[in-house]
Amino acid sequence: MSLIQIAKEGPVTILTLDRAESMNPLGAPGDGDEFVRVANAINRDMECRVVILTGAGRAFSAGGDVKAMRDKTGTFGGTTPAISDGYRDNIHLMLRALYGLRVPVIAAVNGPAIGLGCDVACLADIRIASESAKFGVTFLKLGIIPGDGGTWILPRVIGMSRAAELFYTGDVIDAATAKDWGLVSRVVAPEALMDEARALAGRIALLPPHSLRHTKNLLRQGQQTSYDTALELAANTQAMMHTTADHAEGVAALIEKRGAVFTGE
Repeated sequence: MSLIQIAKEGPVTILTLDRAESMNPLGAPGDGDEFVRVANAINRDMECRVVILTGAGRAFSAGGDVKAMRDKTGTFGGTTPAISDGYRDNIHLMLRALYGLRVPVIAAVNGPAIGLGCDVACLADIRIASESAKFGVTFLKLGIIPGDGGTWILPRVIGMSRAAELFYTGDVIDAATAKDWGLVSRVVAPEALMDEARALAGRIALLPPHSLRHTKNLLRQGQQTSYDTALELAANTQAMMHTTADHAEGVAALIEKRGAVFTGE
């Protein structure tokens, strides 16, 4: 059974993690390949301008499958080299695919986002949360470490001190604390979450698709490069944008005091 349910609503693609009966655990054999297939299709689809990622049922994702860990099955079975390969060839594939999405991603966190689930949410560009959402990176409580690269992901979202506090204590924080810490940008009532996500996605989707994708790339590059490199990337990318029909449309719409209609040309 597929992990990801896909719904297209015009320029918005909604991805739903759909193992609701077990709080949407991640990392089962084949999950990485499925994420790669879905991400590749979205990246090729120039009609897709925004992705919303959410979970089915009462959780966003409870993280890795603890029962599989107990039973030493699937990704968590076999010898030490086999488990290492399970992470590289499955869990890491999943995370790389999500990180590699070229369009803006909104995580609509509808419930607990724990461990791997929290790190998946943090790979989104924007996170909004239901009041019932909770966040934690509880790896150490299971006697393991963040094997999904969470020690790289989380400090970039909330800073080193707060990330270290969450990793070292295994504490789980509520949605209000997550907003205070900058982990999410807004908190809404559970019944309003998807409407809020759709409204935000709709505003983003009005903007020119090539500029959206390039801006996301520049944001990502800016986290890892020098200022001089960021400026050079911006200059080269901006030169391309100045030659597009969408740029001409944006300028004309501003001068004519009307709404712009961007076509991706």
